[in-house]
Amino acid sequence: MTGARHTPLRLLGLALCATLALSACSRSQALSKNKRPVFDGQLFRMSLAAEKDAPANFIVAVKDAGKSLAGARDAGRYEAVNHCIEYFGSSRIDWINGPDAPDEALQFQGSDLVFSGVCRGW
Repeated sequence: MTGARHTPLRLLGLALCATLALSACSRSQALSKNKRPVFDGQLFRMSLAAEKDAPANFIVAVKDAGKSLAGARDAGRYEAVNHCIEYFGSSRIDWINGPDAPDEALQFQGSDLVFSGVCRGW
């Protein structure tokens, strides 16, 4: 046989490989070159402080929120969810002051957007 056969199974395999390759490209665009997540096209520095005796209680600060308020909201949520999953095995959060609050209810310390909440385990 001189030519390769293009069977339906082989074409399906090629299509699957192409789909996986394209999905990997879109995933890599969501991370910066140094593997930090990007929110609304912006990099944000975030810090999370949890109480020593009650680590479920936390405060997240997102630096320079004015770059993108939508991105800062997402960055704060991301940091909180990561904390809760790591320490309590769940992404469930009871927000005291959360990222879904109306703009006028958001809390700032200078240019930093500040959220607070409580992790809820399983």
